[in-house]
Amino acid sequence: MSDALPAVDGEEVARRLDGVRRRIAAAAADPSSVRIVAVTKGFGVDAVVAARAAGLDDIGENYADELVAKAGAVGAPSPTWHFLGAVQRNKVARLAPVVSWWQAVSRIEEGRAIARRAPGSTVLVQVDLAGLPGRGGLAPTRVPELVTALRDEDLVVAGLMAEGPPGPAEGARPGFSLVSGLADRLSLPVRSMGMTDDLEVAVSEGSTMVRLGRALFGARPVRPDASHPPPEPRTTL
Repeated sequence: MSDALPAVDGEEVARRLDGVRRRIAAAAADPSSVRIVAVTKGFGVDAVVAARAAGLDDIGENYADELVAKAGAVGAPSPTWHFLGAVQRNKVARLAPVVSWWQAVSRIEEGRAIARRAPGSTVLVQVDLAGLPGRGGLAPTRVPELVTALRDEDLVVAGLMAEGPPGPAEGARPGFSLVSGLADRLSLPVRSMGMTDDLEVAVSEGSTMVRLGRALFGARPVRPDASHPPPEPRTTL
């Protein structure tokens, strides 16, 4: 983790979280059913500390190295770590001891790698709603087959995950509605949909989990070290 990262103000995070909860309450039929995952990608360990101090225990990360480093720095008691995005099989061994939720699996090879290192793990299947290059997920018609295959690998498939297409938030509504309906048909209780810009649309369409970075911590800082991986797609913002 870089010492050049700006400090995260815990009081500001708590204030922002109050605003997020108001947004959810205004849009969700049952606000208590919506779980907030604080995405600390690009921020330091103090973002994790601030999120937990504000009452959030679900922490999301994209990069394996960042997640493992932060988990070691935070120590016990550990938050509930969510690994977000495509899983590189060679990273699973390092992640398995600390990750509780794997968001989001879109290939059986990923599931098998997780099952070998952490049988019984909880996974979400990513649904591709935009069909854009560089985004993960698979077509809705292929989701049932993968859900069945992952269950056969001794994994707990808790639900589906999706990100809305680029553009205005309302443009995500048809896709989010499709994911909720698909989750219903597959008897999957978790729908991880919605980020900073489209969380109202997501929760109004049945999201039970939102992944928030900017809404809680502000703009993600630019990493000063050129060796750091380039920014991920909008999935985790």
